[in-house]
Amino acid sequence: MIENEKTMQFLEEHIPDLADAAFTQAYWQALASGSSVLKVEDGAIIEVFRDGSRKWVKQIPPLIPVPIGKKRMLK
Repeated sequence: MIENEKTMQFLEEHIPDLADAAFTQAYWQALASGSSVLKVEDGAIIEVFRDGSRKWVKQIPPLIPVPIGKKRMLK
């Protein structure tokens, strides 16, 4: 395997970790800037504010488990 392929494979293996770190950083940056953020907790969308307070927004349908590699058509 050539060096570029090894590098690409290494980076691809770490995409989930990098995405998680980026998402967490964006979450805290949004709160620090005074914005609120939306998150899902116990099947409901919750708005979280800078001061730590929370506001219920709406209930959402339960998650549908989808095996890796399977495709689903959304209506």
